Amino acid sequence: MSPDITADSDTQLARVLSSLSDDKAEEIVQVDLRGKTAIGDHMVICSGRSSRQVTAIAEKLVERLKQDLGVASRIEGKETGDWVLIDTGDIIVHVFRPEVREFYQLEKMWLPADKQPTAN
Repeated sequence: MSPDITADSDTQLARVLSSLSDDKAEEIVQVDLRGKTAIGDHMVICSGRSSRQVTAIAEKLVERLKQDLGVASRIEGKETGDWVLIDTGDIIVHVFRPEVREFYQLEKMWLPADKQPTAN
């Protein structure tokens, strides 16, 4: 049985970032979507080093959100582990393999020009 907790989007965001950090996700970028779109309040984009790590990061995140905050999430793409999308309703999390992330470049679509990540 899940806890009867309603977590606001900022509480969810903090737990998402903590979970991703705990699981060694790389290049974590958060995008504030408030006022830009109705799809959610925040978007988080990160990478895992392999398909296996991408899937594990996503599965643990969904589990932690449910256990800690009572937030049910929808998850897509974990079968292949190239790009996994987690949707809590308020937060959208994209977990990519680095090559797939580079191909789609979601940060360029959502971040203002002055906040674009720089190449290493």
